[in-house]
Amino acid sequence: MPNSDLLQVKNLKTHFFLDEGTVKAVEGADLTIKRGGTLGVVGESGCGKSVMSYSILQLVESPGKIVAGQILFNRKNDPTNAPIDLATLNPNSREMREIRGEEIAMIFQEPMTSLSPVHTIGNQIEEVIQLHRRVDQATARQQAIEMLHRVGIPQPAERIDTYPFQLSGGMRQRAMIAMALACHPSLLIADEPTTALDVTTQAQILELMQELQREMGMAVMLITHNLGMVAEICEDIVVMYLGEVVERADVYSLFREPRHPYTRALLRSIPRLGQIKQGRLDPIQGSVPDPYNRPIGCPFHPRCSQMIPGKCDQIHPTLIELGERRAVRCLLYGEPSEYK
Repeated sequence: MPNSDLLQVKNLKTHFFLDEGTVKAVEGADLTIKRGGTLGVVGESGCGKSVMSYSILQLVESPGKIVAGQILFNRKNDPTNAPIDLATLNPNSREMREIRGEEIAMIFQEPMTSLSPVHTIGNQIEEVIQLHRRVDQATARQQAIEMLHRVGIPQPAERIDTYPFQLSGGMRQRAMIAMALACHPSLLIADEPTTALDVTTQAQILELMQELQREMGMAVMLITHNLGMVAEICEDIVVMYLGEVVERADVYSLFREPRHPYTRALLRSIPRLGQIKQGRLDPIQGSVPDPYNRPIGCPFHPRCSQMIPGKCDQIHPTLIELGERRAVRCLLYGEPSEYK
């Protein structure tokens, strides 16, 4: 029986070694994505969400480097049914290039900068298809047209020869999705897929992603700041802060009973319908710390209203399992054994 876990990230650490010091962009991330499941990754800007996704695809460029951890991926049609550790592969190896695009695809934050401005969208989609499917030019073009049709681009046979700057933001995002899904990957990583789009287009893009996910049976990892979007389409949620996973839960439990003070603060800061006009929003105090100077102890303690003096500013919490799908990294739920 095939393993239900498609991807497991265990204690992943990705650091950037700069002249000014070492930036620990990802510092011990843990998550699991089920086959066909949808995982939301949330947190403020600078919390390591995008760097973690780049690490999964081995797209972290120098001076960045994966220094520890495992990225266990179960490839499709693998007779051994044994996961492969992507963290051990050379980024330019043949095996990694086969996985990247064919089995794990990614939608980047801004399609205008992710798509080549000097090539038509057809050229770019056809290149992906020919690289992984080994088909001729005519077949690749026909498959690209079919994919553009599936993502809702009108008159795909004509639009295939347009350049990215000739398309609206929503159409560029659809073209990016078409390119990502051209080879029917097992996992789609969507990094802020609706950034800078109006709310109507956002809803259309999310509906499209859900429809294609059901058709292809793929898993989705959605990276976003939008907790409303996560509540609508995700089954499980991972909350990240300063490169660490601070809470992991199913979507219902997290919104009903958030455990980590950071998760509670994120939920309190969401504007709500019916809120008194004169009432003020409840933002999280302070900002994400400078990555060169990570706080001692719990990374969130300088901004935490429940900080325990002498503990939270000294002891670094570990991830505590609270159940099959729940975990939290907070001293309110117990101290690491070495400090007891």
